[in-house]
Amino acid sequence: MHQLMTLPARLLMAGLLLCLTVHSVTAQESPGKTSSEQPAETEATETGDQETSQQVKDRAVEMGKTLNESQAVQEVSGGILKPIYQAATYLSFPAFHWCAFALMTAGVISYLLQLVLTKFFLLFKMSLDIKELLADCLGLLVSAVGLILTTQAATQNSTFTQSPLAVISAALVGVVVGFVFYLWGQRQEFDAVRGSRKAQPKKD
Repeated sequence: MHQLMTLPARLLMAGLLLCLTVHSVTAQESPGKTSSEQPAETEATETGDQETSQQVKDRAVEMGKTLNESQAVQEVSGGILKPIYQAATYLSFPAFHWCAFALMTAGVISYLLQLVLTKFFLLFKMSLDIKELLADCLGLLVSAVGLILTTQAATQNSTFTQSPLAVISAALVGVVVGFVFYLWGQRQEFDAVRGSRKAQPKKD
């Protein structure tokens, strides 16, 4: 009697185990399908990001066009450039370009020597000031750009570049003046370093 009662129970348990096995297999297969769909979702996200960035670029281009066509913006731009154009027209003669070329050459020589020699000595003494370094870099950049633009303007608007004597004399004057300013700037920086070293024991 006990065996007859346990046989249906065993069958019931086997059925339940079979149902659980089928359910687990089905659950495992369904994530597999979603994982195969993940690349498609990733591609869709990337496509959406690209479309968004393209829309931002298009809006920026449209905004730039709108500003360029704006009458107020054109008036502001004209107000900035008009006095510069007037001064350039008034000073468009060889002597001005000679002075400008010499001045820009002096700036390039002075700031270049400051960066190469003075900053090397200060770095060797471990007393380099980052602010002075950045200021000299800015001065060198401005002087170099100014030298290029001065040469271009002189070539287009005067006979300065057509005279080798004028170009050589302006370059020599610029080198001498730049070297003098370099010595002056070097002395100032060395004096500042000495002063800071003398002031340190007093603070202690």
